[in-house]
Amino acid sequence: MKITTKQITTTAVLLAICIVSQFFKNTSVYITGPVINACLILAVLGGGVACGVILAVITPVTAFFISGSPIMAAIPAIIPCVMIGNILLVLGTGLLYKKIKGNGGLILGMAVGSVVKALFMGIVISMILIPNLIPAAMEAKMGVFQATFSVTQLVTALIGSVYAFIIWIPLKKVVGE
Repeated sequence: MKITTKQITTTAVLLAICIVSQFFKNTSVYITGPVINACLILAVLGGGVACGVILAVITPVTAFFISGSPIMAAIPAIIPCVMIGNILLVLGTGLLYKKIKGNGGLILGMAVGSVVKALFMGIVISMILIPNLIPAAMEAKMGVFQATFSVTQLVTALIGSVYAFIIWIPLKKVVGE
C-alpha cells in the first residue's frame, strides 16, 4: 500500500488539531475527546483507514506527554488499550462506510465504531486493568477512572461522530470524495 502526499498532509493537519486540543484535556475531557474522535473519523474519510490507524496510535502517546494523565502513568498498559479502542473506531467507520456507501453507511460506521470502542475500553481498561493494577493511593478515584474509560468514551466518541459528520458534509466536496 502506497501512502500519498494527500494522505500524509491530511494526517499531519489532523494530528496538529489533536495536539492543540490535548492542551485542553485538563479543562474537560468533553472538549478534547470529541475533537480527537472527530479527527480520527475525518482521517479515515479524507485519507483512508491507514491514516486513521496512524492517528489512532499516535494520539494516546501525545496525550500522555501533553496532559500527563496520572492513571496512565500508574498503569501504562492503558496506553496501548486506548490505541486499540481508537483503531476500533477507525475500522468500524472505515469498513462500514466503504461497504454501505453514503450517509447511512457513515452514520452506521461511526455508531458501531463508537460502541465497539467504548465496550472494548470499558471491559479491558475499566473492568480488568484498573481494578487489578490501580495503586492503593488512587483507589478512592477508581470509579471516576472507570467511568472515564467506559461511558465517557462512548459519549465523546458519539459527540465526535456528530462533529465529523457535520464537518464532512462540506469537506467531501472539497477533497473530491
